[in-house]
Amino acid sequence: MSDIHYPMGFKPLPSKEKPAPLPRAKNKGAANRGMDFEAEINESNAYYREKDLCVMYKRPTPIKIVKVDYSKGATIKEAYFETQSTTDYNGVYKGHYVDFEAKECRSKTSFPLHNVPPQQIDHLKAVIRHGGIAFFLIRFALLDATYFLPASYLIAFLESGKRQSIPVADIKAHGKKVPEGFRPRYDYLPLIDEVFLK
Repeated sequence: MSDIHYPMGFKPLPSKEKPAPLPRAKNKGAANRGMDFEAEINESNAYYREKDLCVMYKRPTPIKIVKVDYSKGATIKEAYFETQSTTDYNGVYKGHYVDFEAKECRSKTSFPLHNVPPQQIDHLKAVIRHGGIAFFLIRFALLDATYFLPASYLIAFLESGKRQSIPVADIKAHGKKVPEGFRPRYDYLPLIDEVFLK
């Protein structure tokens, strides 16, 4: 086989095609629980933005980088959380500020309240106090069901001190089941309309 001679003696640049997406992690350990759920919410939000229905984004986790190894392409070797995180998502819908948290649990009977740290409660209280829309999307993985629950209900339940978890029956009674499909995966905007914007 003969050598290939490129014009001007240069090999052509690589194709600008997008690389194939990486497969999703299959590890379902505690550290990775909810990652697929968040990825699907991110896809739903991207669809909403594409259709110009709302502007909703995942809030980045604030970290302070301490040590970087530049020998292998700028790899972070040491970092710490700069401040405590608040909630996962925020944005604007129909002129209203929206703030929500996404949680996934593996219980079939209840949502454990220890999954919601105090700083998230304080943040959501402030959002409600200033007239924003605040809620939770709670995914029950083993029930294959996702619920939209107003943050005000979860906060009141937590402060009542009755239980350390909210029974699924209470979430069904005070929340709404989120319609699931292909695009968007979780269609929660109609539930904002129904619950907050009647």
